[in-house]
Amino acid sequence: MGTMTRQSFIFTLTTALAGASACEVGAADWSQFRGPNHDGTSAEKILTVWPGTGPQAIWKEPMTDGFSAITLGDGKAFTQEAREVNGATQEVCVALDANTGRELWAVPLGIAKYDGGGNKGTPDNSGGDGPRSTPTYDGGKVYTYSSQMILKCMNANNGQQIWACDMKAEHTGANITWESAASPLIDGDLVFVAGGGSGEALLAFDKNNGHVVWKSQDDRMTQSTPVAATILGVRQVIFFTQNGLVSVVPDTGAVLWRFPFHFQTSTAISPVVCGDIVYCSAAYGVGTSACKISKSADGFAAEQLWHQPANVLANHWSTPVYTQGYLYGIAGQAKFGKAPLVCVEAATGKVMWSQAGFGPGGCTLVDGRVLVLSDAGDLVLVKATCDSYQEVARSHVLGGKCWNAASVSNGRIYARSTREGASLDVSVR
Repeated sequence: MGTMTRQSFIFTLTTALAGASACEVGAADWSQFRGPNHDGTSAEKILTVWPGTGPQAIWKEPMTDGFSAITLGDGKAFTQEAREVNGATQEVCVALDANTGRELWAVPLGIAKYDGGGNKGTPDNSGGDGPRSTPTYDGGKVYTYSSQMILKCMNANNGQQIWACDMKAEHTGANITWESAASPLIDGDLVFVAGGGSGEALLAFDKNNGHVVWKSQDDRMTQSTPVAATILGVRQVIFFTQNGLVSVVPDTGAVLWRFPFHFQTSTAISPVVCGDIVYCSAAYGVGTSACKISKSADGFAAEQLWHQPANVLANHWSTPVYTQGYLYGIAGQAKFGKAPLVCVEAATGKVMWSQAGFGPGGCTLVDGRVLVLSDAGDLVLVKATCDSYQEVARSHVLGGKCWNAASVSNGRIYARSTREGASLDVSVR
């Protein structure tokens, strides 16, 4: 040990181990759409001062069309792409080595068909189309919900199918304009999706064998992915349907509360839970509302807290993130390259500030910052404060079109576009 005393060696080793443990605190796999907590937030600490060249790229690999985000589990990264398979464009679930970006396996999920919604309109909306749904990882398995409403469970090591359910064939499901875009939600032992017909619109499956645990309600589906949350001490799953918000008991499907919300053309964001307030929004002239949830001896109730018209506040498909009384998200409809990042007070709907220039990308909350992925492939760190827009760091990381949010897992940012995907080192050393 040279001149180092036994006591100083023990102190140094203990400090190093404590530091290593501290680095691991909050680190986790980003296992499903909007993360393991279903709310777009990460508990990790990340590097917030970036070099002029941006965060170091661990890998960058070509990808084909898709708006699916990247999820992580057991050293693998999962996403969905549109590829030519057997002479037809199909959705494909792809597994990559999370450390190298090397493709491990790829499994076709069915025909890719979106009515051209992702590649029409103004020139700044060019750049490709593709799957909107994101795979879910859980316990060595990967779950996908295709645009044609086929729910599938596969072995994460090789892509081999374990079970599958065709919602249209087996549960009288009917698809919607631009096709299904929702991702499978897993909470506990159940996987939740919407899309069945009358009396079976909302469904919960045993994640291990695919058996239907419950099915209920008549609500028509939207592109929204359901969320699981604990509100007033009660665990619940909240679906955003064409009738509005409907909260159910996870184990039984019994309705806890409903909040009516107008549907027009498409509803795409997930509900955002802000304590006992739940936020919902849609474009196409609908706007934004928040309801306050209460609980009494008679059960739960949802009462409208506020509403903002679409010309003041509307989220197209980018779901905001919430922290300390405020929401941060991308607002506006079809404002490609221009849509603003806004800060909104959850209790009142007041827009605290607005900063244009992001386009319809996505937001993730990490280390007290909002990590924004712009539709043009810029990663931007913004301080999560209601005082004013305060940019912390910015780097152009992807070519192609990004209509999704970045994932944060074990000290890395994973992001993708219609052309490529990347893993970036933001670990704190």
